[in-house]
Amino acid sequence: MTDRAQDPAPATVLVIDDNDTNRYVLTTWLRRAGHTVIGAATGEEGLAHLDTAPEALPDIAIIDVRLPDMSGFEVSERIKDDPRTAHLPVIQISAAAISPNDHAEGLRRGADAYLDQPVDPGELLATVTATLRYARARQRAERLAQRLMALNKATLDVYSAVGFHSFASAATGGAAALLAGPASAVFLSPQAQAVHSMIDGPRTPVRIHPAQPGLLDRLAAHGLRQGTGVTVVRVTGDQWNTLLPSDHLTGDVAVAVSRTKRDRPPVCLAVPATALQSADDEQLFQQLANASALALEALRTYNEEHALGLALQRSFLPKELPVVPGTELAFRYLPASEHAEIGGDFYEAVQTVNGLLLAIGDVVGHSVTAATVMGEVRHALRAYAIEGHPPHLILERLETLLGQSQPGITVTLCLVLVTRDEHRVRRLHIANAGHIPPLVVDAREGPRFHTPHGPLLGLGLPHPPPSVLEVPDGTRLLMVTDGLVEVRTASLDATLAEFREAVAEGPDDLEEMCDLLLERFGQHKDDDIALITALFT
Repeated sequence: MTDRAQDPAPATVLVIDDNDTNRYVLTTWLRRAGHTVIGAATGEEGLAHLDTAPEALPDIAIIDVRLPDMSGFEVSERIKDDPRTAHLPVIQISAAAISPNDHAEGLRRGADAYLDQPVDPGELLATVTATLRYARARQRAERLAQRLMALNKATLDVYSAVGFHSFASAATGGAAALLAGPASAVFLSPQAQAVHSMIDGPRTPVRIHPAQPGLLDRLAAHGLRQGTGVTVVRVTGDQWNTLLPSDHLTGDVAVAVSRTKRDRPPVCLAVPATALQSADDEQLFQQLANASALALEALRTYNEEHALGLALQRSFLPKELPVVPGTELAFRYLPASEHAEIGGDFYEAVQTVNGLLLAIGDVVGHSVTAATVMGEVRHALRAYAIEGHPPHLILERLETLLGQSQPGITVTLCLVLVTRDEHRVRRLHIANAGHIPPLVVDAREGPRFHTPHGPLLGLGLPHPPPSVLEVPDGTRLLMVTDGLVEVRTASLDATLAEFREAVAEGPDDLEEMCDLLLERFGQHKDDDIALITALFT
């Protein structure tokens, strides 16, 4: 193998020399070697050639030390001090400044090599080749490092996505940032919708549109077929336009197709084929596609589990409340957002031999386990209530149940038994196991929280007898879970005071009151919300 076979590709060379003859000779040698030459007679003229677009910059500069307007040392310094041109390799050349001190100063002030004139043409070309080889290797390493950082950020972004819009932005934007150009993505959202997203370049908006359901199978047929893994295929511009006529990519397209599990739809990322300039680029593109497929699979699995848990949670809640003479009831239940884990909030209303038992509670924690425990507690609560046990004995039995079947799980629960004696005096028997206190509203005293309570369920502690309140007709009772009234940035006392004022100023109608409270306190919450209200007439 010859030395020439190892030489880097021809370059664009900027030659700055005020001597026309020297400049002509250098230009001739370089052009014969296949290089393109830009000539300049002064330092300012040479620097002006560098004041251009990045893609039009020369690959290397050869600078005479003695120039009429400034020294070659100063030109080198200005090149290296400018971030746009700091990477540009510089060879200084001189027929006069040839001492070791001159060489040292030139190298210290920015030169990558230093040649004395007269110079042998073979030595000049070999120095240009060696300097270019080193500079280009450094540029490749820096470019790879930058793209690895872009890949790392894009990977973090796709794994942080909480919905298909944010996933589309992360995956498509990540491909654009990784390969510094436009990009597209096609995937099936967690809601089983075929999605096509496009971006014109890094830091530009992502456009998202629905896609044809069969598009993913047609794209996968070009390389991955029904298998798993990741592959990159080249598709001609005509083929791409046929597959996806609404896309903005033109010319030949490189498509990375990744599938993590059989019988699952793949994720497809697409960029112009010219964006993949090396094997490193193709490997990074594959890694991003694979990370996107894994992240989307995790997001899809989470949504499936969340939907299953939510269905389970809803199956445990009462479909309707009992009709009780002299009592109007209204309730609301809102699950947490689709991006939050399901919780264990529940409510209940049971007509017993002792009267109407109202209950509201919350299993501490957020998971399918919390929802399952909630169902277990609610069913046991109904059974104990129907047997005729008073509120504090119901709490004691639930305490025993949790200790045996769900050790380590804690539950807050507030029970209110509504009774009327033979003189039609209505009483509320309130037993609160660490829950948000119920709000009692009557015309005499206004809204007030009934704050006495006992310990949470699940701690193995005894529960005190219920407090008994005698209430007149027209009294309202509101029982809520903490998802409605807790705000992370405010104290609970402050939000409860605001809640009490909203009830005092709100409508008398229970349904309207529920709507008002949800509108005012239930927006943008990441926890379940349960609310049950009663009006005694």
